[in-house]
Amino acid sequence: MKARIAITLKKGVLDPQGQAISHALAHLGFQGVQDVKQGKIIDITLDETNPEIAEKIYREMCEKLLVNQVIENYTLEMIG
Repeated sequence: MKARIAITLKKGVLDPQGQAISHALAHLGFQGVQDVKQGKIIDITLDETNPEIAEKIYREMCEKLLVNQVIENYTLEMIG
């Protein structure tokens, strides 16, 4: 069972990488960029075949290691 975890900063948390990307885009001539948020994607594959058990394991991974829940949000997409 494979999953994709998308991790982003919570609203209101300073995103210096997003700001740097926004400035670089403007410098390259891309006008009208309102806001840029930078995040990360993690793809993980488990041997587990039961989707409910796999999702529980993935959420536990997020809560214990992958996501800093003080400043980050995450979404979990079960791929198959």
